[in-house]
Amino acid sequence: MILSKIHNNFNDIILCGDFNINFHINSTLKQSLDSLITSYSLSSIVTFPTRIQRNFCTIIDNIFINTFKFNNFSVYPNINGLSDHDAQCLILHDILKYKLSANALFNRKFDKLSIADFNNKLSYELWDNVFSENDVNTSFNNFLNTYLKLFNSCFPLKKRQRKLKIKACLTQGIKTSCLNKRKPFIIQRNSNDPNLIVDYKKYCRILTRLIKLAKQKHYNSLITCSNNMEYH
Repeated sequence: MILSKIHNNFNDIILCGDFNINFHINSTLKQSLDSLITSYSLSSIVTFPTRIQRNFCTIIDNIFINTFKFNNFSVYPNINGLSDHDAQCLILHDILKYKLSANALFNRKFDKLSIADFNNKLSYELWDNVFSENDVNTSFNNFLNTYLKLFNSCFPLKKRQRKLKIKACLTQGIKTSCLNKRKPFIIQRNSNDPNLIVDYKKYCRILTRLIKLAKQKHYNSLITCSNNMEYH
């Protein structure tokens, strides 16, 4: 129902998620989903296992795109160590995207003065290009263009720097331990050795405890150094 509403010649659809249908084997469910997806010019592009448990692997997480329109793409797994499902990364090489600064934010300022100025400009607008048109679409576009022109002149976008939130409580040692957590996760996932599973869970518990203690130490330090503390 959703695909039938959004599918047209102008929309580019990327469908992804956990479909619980194993594309690693041929089945009636796979054929039914393939037929449905193909009717909207979409095709499955994930050909590698996305969920691995010991000696059993499935392709139940999938990405569907129009491979005729996007024929220059790359898709690969990303093992993050957080779940028994791997993440899938899709890169469309033909897509052009403006690169914005990660530290820049844009916002508009709304105050009594700018709002009054906006209302005043709207009251003086004659809207001749709106009422003189017989075509509804042209009339609406003329109205929208005039409205947005006045809106942007009264409430212009202003650039400001984003304040980066740095987690000071996480030391370099904890960050390294979080990165190293991925290695034992992959090893225990592909092994039937119960000792490896126990060791991995023990590693996770120790890491969680260290992060909790680091947070407590950080916030206690902030409270101690605060200038607005009162002593009774």
